[in-house]
Amino acid sequence: MNMHLRKKVLRLERMDMIMAMFKRIVLVFMALVAVLRCGSLKNETFSVKAERIHAKILTLDSHVDTPMRVFLRPADLSVRHRHSEKGAGHLDFPRMKEGGLDAAFFAVYVRQADCTEKGRADAKMRAEKMIDLVLDWRKQYPSLVEVAFAPEDADRIRGTGKRIAYIGMENGFPLETDTALVRHFFKRGVRYITLCHLRNNDICDSSSEPGDPKWNGLSPLGRAVVREMNRVGMLIDLSHASDSTFYQALRISKTPVILSHSCCRALMDSPRNLTDDMLLALKRNGGVIQINLCSFYLIKSPKNPARQASLDSLKKIYGERNNITEPDKLQEYEDARAAVDRAFPEPKATVKDLADHIDHAVKVCGGDHVGIGSDFDGGAGLSDCEDVSQMRKITLELVRRGYSESDIAKIWSGNFIRVWKEVLKKAEN
Repeated sequence: MNMHLRKKVLRLERMDMIMAMFKRIVLVFMALVAVLRCGSLKNETFSVKAERIHAKILTLDSHVDTPMRVFLRPADLSVRHRHSEKGAGHLDFPRMKEGGLDAAFFAVYVRQADCTEKGRADAKMRAEKMIDLVLDWRKQYPSLVEVAFAPEDADRIRGTGKRIAYIGMENGFPLETDTALVRHFFKRGVRYITLCHLRNNDICDSSSEPGDPKWNGLSPLGRAVVREMNRVGMLIDLSHASDSTFYQALRISKTPVILSHSCCRALMDSPRNLTDDMLLALKRNGGVIQINLCSFYLIKSPKNPARQASLDSLKKIYGERNNITEPDKLQEYEDARAAVDRAFPEPKATVKDLADHIDHAVKVCGGDHVGIGSDFDGGAGLSDCEDVSQMRKITLELVRRGYSESDIAKIWSGNFIRVWKEVLKKAEN
């Protein structure tokens, strides 16, 4: 082969090599585009699927503290407020609709005072007034909300486009020492009672009591209250209860129980949360844990001495927030607390952290025993779910994690409704 022909062949070979390399680069680029496009379409499919499911199923939040907020500082719940507005809180009816939340249990919260005759009487009076407040929404907001009393009411009201308001009671202190008041409050519309709050009371020990246990679980009155709640058809809520109270209530109760706003202790070590053994006991009982949106029950925050010192100063000035009853003083406290939060911001949990607790509870006690109870207007709020208008994000995260439509429907309301119907079925009347 002469030199000229040899050079020509080499040039052709190099051209073939360049073309082959170019084709490989093009193929790799096209594959990368396809992967990115597939991922984008997958995310879009997640969003579309989540929106479809969220619109289809009944969504129920088992615990919001809005009555307490409105009782202390009157607000128009027919107006859409921004979460950042002063005094806006986490919930109004336009924001419920925006977030696709159909129903909520509005908690009649009563702070725990000293267990004296006056303390009990004041607690009952406060509870009666807050029940009146919720019942008055029927006249105040007739086109926006309907107060409901039975699980079957939800489907009927949902068809009208109105929000659904059920009534719960946080803290059994207003029962005074009279089990007959269980039926009284049931007749007034209350459908669950959280046996205690942050301190021990006449009924049982609290998980948050700074001192020693008073009863080592349920008191004799508490045992009678549990039996009466079974008889009447009142849901027993063990959020805030001590571990001993929890186990004793499960042994005595003839019906499943609820925890209207609690989380998992394996992921966040708080006495307010349930251990895995407690989750398994709840499964055997047939009950349900409603995971809440309070960051301090979802994740552990790093120590911040300056922030803690500021909070300690507030406590010396105002006492416990839950014990503040004067609206002006409460506003002063909240303004001061907001200043502390701005100066020393604390990391907030995310929807993913919330879903981690749902995942853990489902893994331990099964998908038939887990739900959602936000505790909005009572301490809740995530970095990416600041108020009730953003609750669709929870459904989206569950879709991303592979939960089916039936799984999500049970978590959002099906499990709670099942327990409620069983409690009513076993009631004497």
